[in-house]
Amino acid sequence: QEMLNNPVVAIVDVHGIGGQQIQSMRAGLRGTANLKMTKNNLILLALEQAAETKPELAGLKDSVYGQCAVVSTGINPFKLFAKLESTKTAAAAKPGELAPYDIVVPKGPTPFGPGPIIGDLQKLGLPAKIDGGKIVINKDTTLVKEGEPFPANVAAMLPKLEILPMIVGMDLRAACEDGTVYTKSVLDIPENYYRDMFATAAFNARALGVSIVYPAKETIVPLLQKAYREAFALSISAAIPTKENIEMLLAKADAQMLSIASAAGYSNDSIAARLSAAAACAPVAAAAEPAKADEPEEEEEEVEEEDS
Repeated sequence: QEMLNNPVVAIVDVHGIGGQQIQSMRAGLRGTANLKMTKNNLILLALEQAAETKPELAGLKDSVYGQCAVVSTGINPFKLFAKLESTKTAAAAKPGELAPYDIVVPKGPTPFGPGPIIGDLQKLGLPAKIDGGKIVINKDTTLVKEGEPFPANVAAMLPKLEILPMIVGMDLRAACEDGTVYTKSVLDIPENYYRDMFATAAFNARALGVSIVYPAKETIVPLLQKAYREAFALSISAAIPTKENIEMLLAKADAQMLSIASAAGYSNDSIAARLSAAAACAPVAAAAEPAKADEPEEEEEEVEEEDS
């Protein structure tokens, strides 16, 4: 009945979760979701009966295997996935369980003082010694490779070394909402993934609109700024005088006149004085150039900080 009364129904993996942890997780879901555990054949039977009214629920039958439970809720599958992920905790490995990654005991001091346990560590292949009143591991040592089962002696020692390699918690396999079945691969996305994706798409679209000169509300201001800069540069290169560029044109013409006079060997008192002043300013300008070159980088860093 709960499958029919709630818009979202999910199958979760509860393998390796103890009874006390299950009760704690059920309490954490209280008010937002209902958790039901029973035999798999009864879950399949319930899905078949509920599918007579909501046919889409039949899509969850493939996710019923091993140790699993049914969650019915009113929150959407993405929020449900995130909530279940938040209930997961680190746990000790049991003998025979497969290592989720390479289990490495790092170099450095252990929690143990001098004692017989140093022999147990050495039996595991750990290069242990006593240093400064503590048992110390001489180098990083891999005890179990990813995908290999935990030996009983290693599984017993890892908690003592404060290494908890297993993650225990309800793992959402699939959820059904509005006729669509969402698998874990679809639901397991970063919290801000779609927001960041849309922001990037909007930025790229705006940049494309500016590059192809496509006028729109979002591009008209940068397009006008770009057009002004290009028109101004063209007026300078073509020597077309306007009230905006006349001072720059006169300065350019004056610099060109001094250059021609110097190359032709023509000089008078005024030109000689100005050439001497220009020569004296050249080293100062050259020294200031690196500082100017650094300014855009600083501005760029500021922009990046603002964007982040």
